[in-house]
Amino acid sequence: MAPATLQGPVTVTAESDGAPPRRRPGVPRYLKILATVIIVGGGLGYLLYTTAAPEVEWYKHVDEVLAEPGAWTGKRLQLHGRVVKGSLMRRPAGGTFEYRFRVEHNGRSVEARYAGLVPDTFKDEAEVVLKGRLAPTGSFEVARDGVMAKCPSKYEAKRQ
Repeated sequence: MAPATLQGPVTVTAESDGAPPRRRPGVPRYLKILATVIIVGGGLGYLLYTTAAPEVEWYKHVDEVLAEPGAWTGKRLQLHGRVVKGSLMRRPAGGTFEYRFRVEHNGRSVEARYAGLVPDTFKDEAEVVLKGRLAPTGSFEVARDGVMAKCPSKYEAKRQ
């Protein structure tokens, strides 16, 4: 069987004569890719923000919070500092205790209030991290189980 041959007039196009192909009018490819990246990235960013925003908890030192208390009032915080010597007061409240004490860092201090159990290492001059919120009154309201006292240096290994 003989190979098929073309019948009729032959037309020459720009592609067949070695010239580069003509671009079709429309949106450039890089703009389509950029738009896709922006839409997908924006959607993921929005999703992360809306799901994580209520659970965000800031870690700050006492002096950082007291520099702008209005900016931190009502926000969830982990407040780091030391218990001011002689400021620790404890009174019975039902089956537990209520604590009032001052926490300081770099010369700035705030009153903290807590009701519940505290760790054994919680005492005057103990380094603490408190979970809670800064109240509009200026005191720090510690959340339930929100007192973490760091171990004193006597438990650290001796350096030689």
